[in-house]
Amino acid sequence: MRTWGISMRNIQLLLQYEGTRYQGWQRQESTLNTIQGKMETLLEKMCGEKTELLGSGRTDAGVHAKGQVANFHTDCRMSLAQMLSFMNRYLPEDIAVVEINEASGRFHSRLNAVGKCYCYQVHNSPVPDVFLRRFALTIPDKLDPEAMKRAAAYLQGEHDFKSFTSTKRGRKSTVRQLDDIRIENQGELLTFTFTGNGFLYHMARILMGTLLEVGIGKRRPEEIPGILAACDREMAGPLVPAKGLTLMEVYY
Repeated sequence: MRTWGISMRNIQLLLQYEGTRYQGWQRQESTLNTIQGKMETLLEKMCGEKTELLGSGRTDAGVHAKGQVANFHTDCRMSLAQMLSFMNRYLPEDIAVVEINEASGRFHSRLNAVGKCYCYQVHNSPVPDVFLRRFALTIPDKLDPEAMKRAAAYLQGEHDFKSFTSTKRGRKSTVRQLDDIRIENQGELLTFTFTGNGFLYHMARILMGTLLEVGIGKRRPEEIPGILAACDREMAGPLVPAKGLTLMEVYY
């Protein structure tokens, strides 16, 4: 019920979630098992009104987040501390609200975002690590980090990434700016960090598939410019599993 005479609040959330058992971020009519769906059900219970939660982007089924940003408008008069306590008390253990703030009325978590950072983890070993099974892709073949770094250098900057998206048709531009691709290895664990002004559907996972083909010697780093120029999905590498990908941060 609306409270007349009192302006609606715009509440900004910083969320973490393990995406393993969810069908992605976006609510779906066919299932209640999405991050947005779980959150909106809880917000309705907390606020006593139907509430739409706006996310900075739609993470795919199985993708995790350490720094997802979302916001919702409400007449609820609970304090921020009370809201934070309520949500974390009733959310499932694989979703958490890390931070809560009062945003300006015009703030929109998706439309105001100017960049994002994603991380993909690869366990490079012929022996699986059971403690990484939900958060890293195991590659038994020996990878060449230096070759992958040379390939990544071609991907940085502003390019048309049409070859690196699963979206087949669309009027929206496929040009994006990749500011940085950082590849670090700690023993058998390799971390690929992608930072840019935006990511197309499946873009990070196809970039990873292409870099891994370079890493195992199936492609040469010098092939990357030709893949970009082709604007053809068939030219790029495979779509890697979602479990290795985590949304780390959203920039405003």
